[in-house]
Amino acid sequence: MTVQEYRGKIRDMYTFISERLYFNRPDLSVQGESANATLLLSLLTALIGGKALIIGEPGLGKTTAAEYICSLLYCLPLGVIWSGEVSGHPEQTEEKIVGRPNLGKLNQGEEVVVWSTFARLPVKIVDEINRLPETKQSLILDGLERGKWEYLSQGLINDEFCLFATANYQDQGTNTLVPPLLDRFDVVVESKHPGANIASVIGQSSARENLLRHPDSEEAFLGALQRTRNGRKAVDVEPLHRRFAKVVRERCGVVLLSRAERHAVRQEMAALSMTLEANALLRMLLAELSFCCKYGQKRSSEVCDEGCHYTNYLCYEVRNCASNRLPGSVYRYAQALAWWCGNPHVDVEHIRTILPYALAHRTQWRESYLLAREHERRQEPLLLHAARHATAAVFHRFHEQRHDILASLGTAARLLDGDDFPPPQGDHPLYSEIRRDLGLEPA
Repeated sequence: MTVQEYRGKIRDMYTFISERLYFNRPDLSVQGESANATLLLSLLTALIGGKALIIGEPGLGKTTAAEYICSLLYCLPLGVIWSGEVSGHPEQTEEKIVGRPNLGKLNQGEEVVVWSTFARLPVKIVDEINRLPETKQSLILDGLERGKWEYLSQGLINDEFCLFATANYQDQGTNTLVPPLLDRFDVVVESKHPGANIASVIGQSSARENLLRHPDSEEAFLGALQRTRNGRKAVDVEPLHRRFAKVVRERCGVVLLSRAERHAVRQEMAALSMTLEANALLRMLLAELSFCCKYGQKRSSEVCDEGCHYTNYLCYEVRNCASNRLPGSVYRYAQALAWWCGNPHVDVEHIRTILPYALAHRTQWRESYLLAREHERRQEPLLLHAARHATAAVFHRFHEQRHDILASLGTAARLLDGDDFPPPQGDHPLYSEIRRDLGLEPA
């Protein structure tokens, strides 16, 4: 199957969900094409095996959007996905999330784990994750990072998985998500109200989820999952996937991907390289988010002095240092977006489009920066709006300094190869980082 055929299948899924299941307004434009950010980035999350945090008011389709996407992308009946969802609440336990001992075997002296459906499925959805107390967020921390689950003396590793977590806005029943957990999410998106006209159509429609329900397939899938031992499938579930795919094709006219095709798409995305300009833009942003002229790097426990020479850069406006997970998230999603657009490379626009969604939940801003953004006219929650404003500022600086930055990076590469050139000089934090890498300034 060609790349165009794969892309056509994925785009057909997007259109079907948008027109039949998750009604929305386009709020994102990429290379002149309009899309809904929540739907598109969630679709890309399922495709690349990423992790997305979907925020919004109650009842605006946060969880259902993830369910529909995962049902189609992973060829699983909706009932199977429902059975594997984890609800965030104060009484949640490791036994309900990960697994429990087989009591019959335990009485015989044999330690066997009955893994939860959540741990075994490649689709992982945590509903209202911010209702988990901070002390219990650690229950899912490692599993969400690598797809590796441990209970008693046994372990389960997911060969492929994607994660969706939903969170309502702060109220009396919610808790703060700890930074280590937030950092594990690649992107954050908001599920917005679709508007009065579209909402009225939602009220008139009924039983949308029935399109992706198939009780016979659901029973067969759940039975196969229950017949696993130590994480290994006791039966081949590919015939069950094909059976459900046939049901969806006949019922909805949508052709689903097989597991092999899903992997082929991921390989195509991963093969897309980044242009020099896109690479320079990402480096500029990382420099501004991690550099500190006084303390060597940004640290959440140290605050920049007033009147710092770098006041006009993001390093003055943020309180924490950029995580090493950030560039990985940006690059993978930019590759996915470039593939979606049919481009042969990841360019500046792909990086620029993804950055706000990868930054919003990871960045701790100075209070003065958020106060300046709080009352601006916007269509997004404050943190996403602040990240978009910051991205625009960095892009503006990149546009102004593009030729000098590219030349300096090229000179630095030749200096590292042993050529004799004057070291790059400039005011942007990236120049200082270059000089550190060349050993011209203390590391």
